[in-house]
Amino acid sequence: MLEIALHLLDIIENSLMAGARQVRVRIEEDPPPIDRLAITISDDGRGMTPEFLARVTDPFVTTRATRRVGLGLGLMQANARAWGGDLTVASEQGVGTTVRVWFQRSHLDRPPLGDWAGTLVGLIISRPEIDFEYFHRVGDDEFELSTRELRQELGATPLHDPAVIAFLREQVGQALTALGADRDPPPLSPPPRA
Repeated sequence: MLEIALHLLDIIENSLMAGARQVRVRIEEDPPPIDRLAITISDDGRGMTPEFLARVTDPFVTTRATRRVGLGLGLMQANARAWGGDLTVASEQGVGTTVRVWFQRSHLDRPPLGDWAGTLVGLIISRPEIDFEYFHRVGDDEFELSTRELRQELGATPLHDPAVIAFLREQVGQALTALGADRDPPPLSPPPRA
């Protein structure tokens, strides 16, 4: 995939198809010397059987009736390993699922996070009945968003109201910019001249 936000969207769509009513996304970026980007997505969906969980990263395992392959988690795991990290999945039936992926933040082959702000806002306005919790940390700076709290503040105004959509796009985009959140991998330094 061209950007990590598309991987995250795929994982969140799996959560929603599993009946999740609450989805938590946590992104933690640690610049060098730690040099790690870690993402955790957890939900309160149906969860998986131990048998399905053992094969969940196999690209030929899926619960979707629309296609015969399930490339999402398998591809994300392969990419994470190629970028100096890994992916783990923990799940319990009737409780939910947690997907955790981490990798080297400055890895040469790692794509950018991409339009995560637009992806998140799109999820929020298309699924106003879902409680999304979002936490993003870059170094010591952080940003949090909870749609449950947002709905309480808005009262009768729905999340899909055009003014709310514009506000969310602006606030999330500005927050990620202020954090210095990854949109593109750090530029490569030119080699020293001889």
